[in-house]
Amino acid sequence: MKRFFNLNNAGLFDAFDDLMVDTPFSADPLGDDSGLVIIHTAAVAGRPRGALLSHANLLCASLHLNYCFGLSPADAHLNLLPLFHVGGLFMAINAFHAGALNVNMSKFDADKAVDLIQSKKVSVFFDFSPILGSILDAQEKTGADISSLQSVMGLDTPETIERYQTVTGGCFYSMYGQTETSCLTTMGRYDDRPGSAGRPIPLGLLELVDEEDNPVPTDQVGEITLKGPMVFKGYWNLDEDNAQTFRNGRHHTGDLGRFDENGFLWYAGRKPEKELIKPGGENVYPAEVEKVILEHPAVARTMVFGVPDPKWKEGIKAVCVLKSGQNLTEKELIEFVGGRIARYKKPQYVQFVESLPEKNGTIDREAVKTRYGGEQQRTNQ
Repeated sequence: MKRFFNLNNAGLFDAFDDLMVDTPFSADPLGDDSGLVIIHTAAVAGRPRGALLSHANLLCASLHLNYCFGLSPADAHLNLLPLFHVGGLFMAINAFHAGALNVNMSKFDADKAVDLIQSKKVSVFFDFSPILGSILDAQEKTGADISSLQSVMGLDTPETIERYQTVTGGCFYSMYGQTETSCLTTMGRYDDRPGSAGRPIPLGLLELVDEEDNPVPTDQVGEITLKGPMVFKGYWNLDEDNAQTFRNGRHHTGDLGRFDENGFLWYAGRKPEKELIKPGGENVYPAEVEKVILEHPAVARTMVFGVPDPKWKEGIKAVCVLKSGQNLTEKELIEFVGGRIARYKKPQYVQFVESLPEKNGTIDREAVKTRYGGEQQRTNQ
């Protein structure tokens, strides 16, 4: 291989030809089932898992997103989610596929987002609470024209959704999905059935099943399972997890839901073995936060779980027992955790108690949630 060439004595293309002649290149063949990207996502017992998505998964996601939004070159997408999130990555690529404009934000700022929506005539973006609410608050201060924002999809509170639709005249699309399902599993206009997650996507074969994988009847809660071209290829190098996830030929999400008589899905929480907290749409595993909390020399025992939160939709609460003779404030513990793991994983709520209820020698998680999971008072941070 010729390592150097002089562009003063040879044209660019001649130099490139020389390089290619001495270094033959043969690309591996790619098919629609070839791996495209690994996104780390839902874990069991706090262990991260890399979900492998294929080129076909991406194309399927674009098909469903465009089925929902009908994007064209006249549209502009405000790309404000991180690209390590399947919603951010696939929405951006869907905009490319449609010939729409991607307006990129390296870091979310509500005032800047309002300016971009107004100046670039942004028509669509993907939302996790509190993004949309923050934008509406910023718009209210300035009176900026954000009426171009006619489509928003994601997860948010009914109050924020209805406020958005009133301010812009646009449509909010509710959804349920995972990284493992190429972002979407169900979707639908919020007004069609407020509070639901919409109906199954066109190419998805969604079924709710019991513990024996038998279908459950209408209005009964079951595990959400899915089959179709949007289902990921599997967790990277985790054969046992894949065997469990794909048992009986279907992807088992670990989430629970029920269908009403009109075919709308109503999300009903998570299976116990997949306990997970989703502040602002991100995945936070109680086991990971608990491990960090127990590294504090003043903490003897702890349990972390999700609680309703007006800003993040679901907040993180830690209930802790201190070691004898130790003192610790809520703020000190929050700062301790935030300095050791991603800051969105730190608790928003901390409560110190004398003891935690037990069952068979371990913390009774359901009893802790019942006792301490009521209305919360936010810790001053």
